[in-house]
Amino acid sequence: MSEGILDTSILIDRERIDSSELPDEQLITTITLAELSAGPLVASTDQERARRQLRLQRAETDFDPLQFDASAALMFGQVSASLRRARRKAMARTFDALIAAIALAHGLPVYTCNPDDFGHIDGLQVIPVRRR
Repeated sequence: MSEGILDTSILIDRERIDSSELPDEQLITTITLAELSAGPLVASTDQERARRQLRLQRAETDFDPLQFDASAALMFGQVSASLRRARRKAMARTFDALIAAIALAHGLPVYTCNPDDFGHIDGLQVIPVRRR
């Protein structure tokens, strides 16, 4: 049975993703929940706001997110150092770096539609997922 962390991009485009590309046990992080919670607040139309609110509510119902805890905080240092060595600014990809730190702390891969967002992070297994 495979297990992995779904990046926010997976939840946003879930209806356009073949579920066979995802792990059997799907997890998210508190960082993804935070990203999704901002969505309805910045939507430009009522229709988009409603769609984003529904996405957030589904995530809250479907998942018990992994926390950014002390282990993840320590792994964040490693993630930041990896990005710095690759001459990438960790702050530009802060949410992705935090998700990566949680994944590393739990020894889990990250499934994402945007694999380049997680590039150059030492030790992180990134599983690219295609949108239909």
